[in-house]
Amino acid sequence: MNRHTHALAIAAVLALPSASFAQVKVIISGGFSAAYREVLPEFKRTTGVTVTTTSGGSFGKDPNTIGAQLRRGVAADVVIMSREGLAELIAEGRIVAGSDTDLARSPLGVAVRAGAPKPDISTVESFKQTLLRAKSVTFTSSTSGVYLTTTLFPRLGIADQMAAKSTTAGVAAVVRGDAEIAVQPVSELLPVPGVDFVGAIPAEVQKINVYAAAVVTGSKEVDASKRLIAFLASDSAIAAIKKSGMEPSRPR
Repeated sequence: MNRHTHALAIAAVLALPSASFAQVKVIISGGFSAAYREVLPEFKRTTGVTVTTTSGGSFGKDPNTIGAQLRRGVAADVVIMSREGLAELIAEGRIVAGSDTDLARSPLGVAVRAGAPKPDISTVESFKQTLLRAKSVTFTSSTSGVYLTTTLFPRLGIADQMAAKSTTAGVAAVVRGDAEIAVQPVSELLPVPGVDFVGAIPAEVQKINVYAAAVVTGSKEVDASKRLIAFLASDSAIAAIKKSGMEPSRPR
């Protein structure tokens, strides 16, 4: 779908009559959460749609991942998560065909506790040395964490050293002082009080996380769900997406 056609499709969905009695249940992962929560009040105000939101990881073996929740029967109308996690749900037939829509993309970045010295991550070698010097490193068990542990650390030749000092507690551990640095999508770091953002990791070892939304199979609020997704993919969400360290998935 080209840019013009995609924009027309979004406009058509947003132009649907208000569904003031609709109640949409959303499960969202961390990466898109800050932008979503910033624009959600405007969506509810302009449409009258009631939205309830819970959270879960996009990927991994945690029992609270979005996929695990759906598999055990947790009710949801819309999921917002990484493309990798969504691909699994599409393959399992848990997503309404054709409803999946890319919303934004975020690079991986580094954060330290507020006031702590900012390490050098300007080159692959300096980033590697920063990881080796850190007493503890944290990330999440979701898509980015899988990339770090199965691809990046082995590629840098530091898998064994990192395994001994890594946790999957995420950036909250840096806020508490339980971990020295966090390596996560930028959109999961910028909104967090109590940490200082260092920067994105070098392009040569970067992983761009794509966040997408889709309607869950069995939803009784398909029209309202599609309206929410169209809103999140529209120009109405651009400022919030960029503020949280992401770029919209379609060129603006």
